[in-house]
Amino acid sequence: MSRRKKTGLMVLMVGIMIFLNQCDQNAGLVRSTENFGKNWLFHLGDIEDAQAPELNDADWNALSVPHDWSIEGTFSEDNPATPGGGALPGGIGWYRKSFMLPVTDKGKRVFIDFDGVYMNSDVWINGYHLGRRPYGYISFRYELTPHLKFGEKNLLAVRVDNSMQPNSRWYSGSGIYRNVWLVKTDPVYVDHWGTVITTPEVSKTQALVSVKTTVKNMAEKGGTITLKTMIYDEKDNIVAESYDQQKIEADSIYTFVQEMTIKHPQLWSVKTPTLYKSASRVGAGGKIVDDYFTTFGIRFFKFDATQGFLLNGESIKILGVCMHHDLGCLGSAINKRALERQLEILQRMGCNGIRTSHNPPAPELLDLCDRMGFIVMDEAFDMWKMPKTKYDYSLYYDDWHQRDLRDFIRRDRNHPSVFMWSIGNEIREQWDESGIEMAKELAGIVRELDSTRAITSGCNDPEPHNYIIRSGVLDLIGYNYKHEKFEQFPEKFPGQSFIASETGSAIATRGEYDMPSDVIRRWPVRGSYEGPKPNDDYTCSSYDNCCVPWGSTHEETWAVMKKHAYLSGMFYWTGFDYLGEPTPYWWPARSSYFGIIDLAGFPKDAYWFYQSEWTDKPVLHLFPHWNWQEGDNVDVWVYTNYDEVELFLNQESLGVKVKNDKNLHLSWRVGWVPGVVQAIAKNKKGQVLIREISTAGKPSTISLSADRSRIEADGKDLSFITVNILDDNGILVPHADNRIDFEVNGPGTIAGVDNGNPISHESFKVNYRKAFNGKCLLVVQALEEAGTITVTASSEGLQPKSLEIVSQ
Repeated sequence: MSRRKKTGLMVLMVGIMIFLNQCDQNAGLVRSTENFGKNWLFHLGDIEDAQAPELNDADWNALSVPHDWSIEGTFSEDNPATPGGGALPGGIGWYRKSFMLPVTDKGKRVFIDFDGVYMNSDVWINGYHLGRRPYGYISFRYELTPHLKFGEKNLLAVRVDNSMQPNSRWYSGSGIYRNVWLVKTDPVYVDHWGTVITTPEVSKTQALVSVKTTVKNMAEKGGTITLKTMIYDEKDNIVAESYDQQKIEADSIYTFVQEMTIKHPQLWSVKTPTLYKSASRVGAGGKIVDDYFTTFGIRFFKFDATQGFLLNGESIKILGVCMHHDLGCLGSAINKRALERQLEILQRMGCNGIRTSHNPPAPELLDLCDRMGFIVMDEAFDMWKMPKTKYDYSLYYDDWHQRDLRDFIRRDRNHPSVFMWSIGNEIREQWDESGIEMAKELAGIVRELDSTRAITSGCNDPEPHNYIIRSGVLDLIGYNYKHEKFEQFPEKFPGQSFIASETGSAIATRGEYDMPSDVIRRWPVRGSYEGPKPNDDYTCSSYDNCCVPWGSTHEETWAVMKKHAYLSGMFYWTGFDYLGEPTPYWWPARSSYFGIIDLAGFPKDAYWFYQSEWTDKPVLHLFPHWNWQEGDNVDVWVYTNYDEVELFLNQESLGVKVKNDKNLHLSWRVGWVPGVVQAIAKNKKGQVLIREISTAGKPSTISLSADRSRIEADGKDLSFITVNILDDNGILVPHADNRIDFEVNGPGTIAGVDNGNPISHESFKVNYRKAFNGKCLLVVQALEEAGTITVTASSEGLQPKSLEIVSQ
């Protein structure tokens, strides 16, 4: 090697060493990402030129976002959303936020990131129109830099138009209902969603990690840009790193490709969802100019035509549920703790999968699924060009589907919880030849941006003649319902892989037992039901015998699913009840009946069916309640994973029943007399489990139970308080409907109230709630100060009850 080359190499190495040292010293001090949710003003209704900075907004309402104005409205059959959309109002709303940036920020690039605005949002900065996004579920960014005033007041204005209704088959909510972020970077920075992390080679001994990082140079001139990427394990130890440099011209971008090897990787799985973090440190002009962090996981998987789903070489059944985005009494305004609570309840049931039906979810949901260990089917659209409601996404498909799909994939492709992309749900083009080319186009976009995951579509006509299936682009044939045809799959689709993208649709109301178990009611239509009502009180029994004609009972689908390895898994419709789509009912119903868990988060009886089948926990669930009338014959059911159960009424044996795959529940028909029903379960190991239900007396007192007695004083954290109505003996009174009044003192406020009743028209945003079948819910939200929150519940004729929550 010549002296000149040696000298050049030494200079380069010295430069690298200096840069790496600066990386370690200055890491984390460059990019700024600020939650921009506080200090907004809101006006419901349209105002001409409300984007103008000089507009007088003194009478507007002060609030924080995320915000859903619809959930604050009044239920009415006459609202244009119809009961199918939750029977709540839509309309047009304006948001304005004034803010200042210091003069020292001059020279930086400044962006505003919206995680989601429903829908038809227009955004202005200082009167300048930045753009419009029709799709209410998509995340998007605008650059503010050219239009900002540094050291002076700036005005951000957002117009949200959810007036053209119906535009959804379920409750959408209205407004800036997801988080907003203000991002400030150097002119040389990692682009929006600018990293792509894949693991092309993974074993238990080592993993090859590929990191593609897109860096943008918006400086006045080009120059040599350096990139150091460091990978941290869960204990913040650096386990791999790479350094690269490249000359990037002004106003251009470059994608760095770096490969690193991690020895003895901790693999992500549903049981051990281990996460790694990539830190991208960008240097220019001898200093660090950007730092960008990406969470990812290391795992390998495949969907197999005979073995089903294999994760890290292990066969695993996907035990999933479909979830809409509303949070019950909180509406669609995203709250991370509320999402986490839902996932905790589902995980205790044995659930390990989430389908984001039928749209891109809030980023927080995927963050939680990454951390908690859920297998996600990430879904893009509910329709393409053929509409399902009058004003839905089909109006915008031609102009927006490519951009929306690209943004969706780019945002979510680093989440280890995401294993499947769904390009659509029950798309009507599956019966039209146009579906072939449309499916090819969408799948092509997905594979261009991410070739590591399976592509599917929820097909409610999963037959070879289906045009979307005929396109040949689906890695997984998605079955919506059709459980009776699951076993024909290997013959109809030889060599292909299966996923039950949507199953069930059994309907039930928590605590209602108004049908005998030998009657199966099925109704003749799908969608919004406006004909004769299936029963007079708009409720459905919690027995597993009540389903719509396209669906099945809980037991019917699972009995087939558990038998065959090639059936890779299922997503039950739905995990939780949700606002809107009260199929097969109509007004006065305003929320669904499909959930395993009701709108308030209280499990229905089917919850324990799945827990008995999906977990190894000792399960013995005995129902219904024991408050009936003389002469009634009552079907007593048991869900259990024990081998046999003996039932007793007032200490007299009613016989032993044996659990097996043909009897997924055990039942006895019992003539009612007041007293105690007792179930004693035994297994082959000699273990015993006992449950009792007793006749309740009159309501006497209130009990309160908080899911968390300590919460963060951050203005967002929540405590969910279950309210039970009890008799003198502490037994839940099953038909109690007492009105409960709430008083909250200290650094907390009422975020919402609910009771799970799908026909209640009470507001979610008041300080009282009637109990429904003995229960209701209070949600307390922390303020931004520490202290003790005292909650008192009272009701006429009942003993009041108080509890304390510490906000810290």
